[in-house]
Amino acid sequence: MSHGAVARPWSPAPALALARAARPRQWLKNLLVLAAPMAAGVLGQPGRLLAALLVLAAFCLAASGSYLLNDASDVEADRLHPRKRHRPVASGAVSVRTARVAGVVLLVLAPAVAALTGGWQSPAVVAGYVALTLAYTTWLKHQEVVDLIAVAGCHVIRAYAGAVAVGVPVTGWFLVVVSLAALQLVAGKREAELRARGVSGTRATLAAYPAAYLTHVRIMASGAMIVTYCLWALNAHDNVFYGLSIVPFLLLVLRHNLLVERGSGEEPEELVIRDRPTLVFAATLVVLVALGIYA
Repeated sequence: MSHGAVARPWSPAPALALARAARPRQWLKNLLVLAAPMAAGVLGQPGRLLAALLVLAAFCLAASGSYLLNDASDVEADRLHPRKRHRPVASGAVSVRTARVAGVVLLVLAPAVAALTGGWQSPAVVAGYVALTLAYTTWLKHQEVVDLIAVAGCHVIRAYAGAVAVGVPVTGWFLVVVSLAALQLVAGKREAELRARGVSGTRATLAAYPAAYLTHVRIMASGAMIVTYCLWALNAHDNVFYGLSIVPFLLLVLRHNLLVERGSGEEPEELVIRDRPTLVFAATLVVLVALGIYA
């Protein structure tokens, strides 16, 4: 360093911007990993709880890695969007190169963390999730209908990974409810994005979707999911708490549909944080199901 040079003080801003680009608030959706272990009643066993938490951490890493790569891929389109243009990559707070490097690092670390469970099944499932997210970022998100199923599939893999982590079987009831719930959320998200398309740039595949089509998919998934959950709660278990859980489940589904109709479904994972009725219904559902399992 020359005598006249002045060292710049270290600033936490770049690190904070990168952390924000990783979207930690959206890690809430990764709690699906705990659904199967909770339903099986094994979270009270320390070894299985640790395995579930390790896989949960792996999915948080994988999800953040995929967000970074997706934002780097969509940077030009995001800069035309009234909300997404404020994201760290689109705004320039995080460079495209930094986002790509960090994204790759996180995606590599995710299966490695899952491998700490001691078996090959969990890292294999996490690697499958990584492969699906990469396929989505590079190709699937540009294919109408397929993009809906791909995003919904990511949610299903999360739920399945939790069962694999603790070594419990996955029932058909569980997979159907999770799959339909994921499809409802994805269709609602796309519907909300489509409502905003007239004033902003957004994903090209939305041009292929009439609004009525996405509404139809959302309602179809909601109806089928409600029927499936009710059949499970009333017939699969002779337990009053499971039957009572139908009430908050219905309220949760109907509330989400109402919020989508109001245009609030573009960030479904944040509804639990921002919408108090959604939070209350979800918490009540979890408590009743937990009572059915552990009481």
